[in-house]
Amino acid sequence: MTADIFLTQVFNGLSLFTVLALMAIGLAIVFGLMGVINMAHGELMALGAYVTYLTSLGFSRWLPALMDAYFIVGLAVSFLVTAAVGYVLERVLIRHLYQRPLDTMLATWGLSLILQQAYRQVFGPVDVSVPTVSWLRGAWNPAADIAIPLNRLFIVALTLAVAGAVYVFLFRSRWGLRIRAVMQNRAMAGAAGINTERVDAVTFAVGCGLAGVAGCALTMLASTGPMTGQQYIVDTFIVVVFGGIESLLGTFLSAFTIGQLQSLFELGLSASMAKAAILLLVIVALYFRPNGLFAVNIRR
Repeated sequence: MTADIFLTQVFNGLSLFTVLALMAIGLAIVFGLMGVINMAHGELMALGAYVTYLTSLGFSRWLPALMDAYFIVGLAVSFLVTAAVGYVLERVLIRHLYQRPLDTMLATWGLSLILQQAYRQVFGPVDVSVPTVSWLRGAWNPAADIAIPLNRLFIVALTLAVAGAVYVFLFRSRWGLRIRAVMQNRAMAGAAGINTERVDAVTFAVGCGLAGVAGCALTMLASTGPMTGQQYIVDTFIVVVFGGIESLLGTFLSAFTIGQLQSLFELGLSASMAKAAILLLVIVALYFRPNGLFAVNIRR
């Protein structure tokens, strides 16, 4: 294996890391705070991708002169739409199923099937794709035989920016203080005057909005179809559990580790065997650290 091939695979691992990290951060926030196993998280990612697709169609039809700006607008709209859907979902369904993890899992799994069929009816069974804006076309050539697409570099930067924004939101804002208080001790937070129901709704909305951002980023890497969410949801849960359910740093590092291992294993194995090897490694790691690599001490 030459150095050029190795470096290319490392960057391919970074591309997978970006999608897994954006998906897993939102899921970790929801799972860590409320203990909700949201099986529809992948479909919310697909919703963000479809919103980006619709945004590109709208710009190409009504604002062709501003076509280079559609992705930035689609990024914001994807977050807002999926966050709004998440807020409604929490108010209508999730709030009635707290402390019932099996019921929540089954309900959100049923919701994922409904959303898949809805996407199939609205957009058709064939995958759709979006055009690459002019400022993300081309590649960066750090060496003669290495070409790194600019759109993938942008998505890596976007992931780091989103991770930084989530950190500021959770650790430097009043809402973040409330969320962390509820996460550490819900009863005491309620006794201190924090509206825990509102915190739950906002947290679930933010987690779903991050899934929409992941879907928007995914459109730069692959096409989008009704089953797109199912291709990532299992890997996302593995990332969250492997990193530690309540640890955002663990989730981020876990996404990076699994993305790199997946890419490097595919050099000598098929894609399915690479996933199986990663799952085996995760099982062994969890045997020795059942709470994940970066477990956080919390009071229940």
